[in-house]
Amino acid sequence: VQLQASGGGLVQAGGSLRLACAASGRTFSDYSMGWWRQAPGKEREFVASISWNGVRRYYADSVKGRFTISRDNTKNTVYLQMSSLKPEDTALYYCAAKNGGPTPRVGSEATEYDYWGQGTLVTVSS
Repeated sequence: VQLQASGGGLVQAGGSLRLACAASGRTFSDYSMGWWRQAPGKEREFVASISWNGVRRYYADSVKGRFTISRDNTKNTVYLQMSSLKPEDTALYYCAAKNGGPTPRVGSEATEYDYWGQGTLVTVSS
C-alpha cells in the first residue's frame, strides 16, 4: 500500500491542524493505521493509532485530549486532528499501516508497521 501524508504547515501555539493520509494500492480496511512523529535530533515516537474499523484508538500521553485520530474507509484516508498545539509538537509526522493482527498500542514499535508514508512537517511557533 502507498501512503501519502498531507496537511502539515506552520501554526502558532494554541492553534490547530488536521493531517490526512491517503492510502492506495490495497484494501484500506485491512489495515490498522498509526501516526508517528520525529522531531529534530530525536527518535521517532508513537502518536496515535486506530483499528481497521475505527473502534479502537490509542494515544500517546503527550497528545491525549488534544489530538484525535479518525479514518474514513470509503475515502481510504486516516486523519489526525491536532488542537492546542505546542512548540514541542513540532516534528515530521508520518502515517503508517499495519496489515492484520492487533492494533498497535502505546509502547508499540515502529517495526510493527508494514508501510510508511513520506511524512509531513508540522511547525508550531511560540
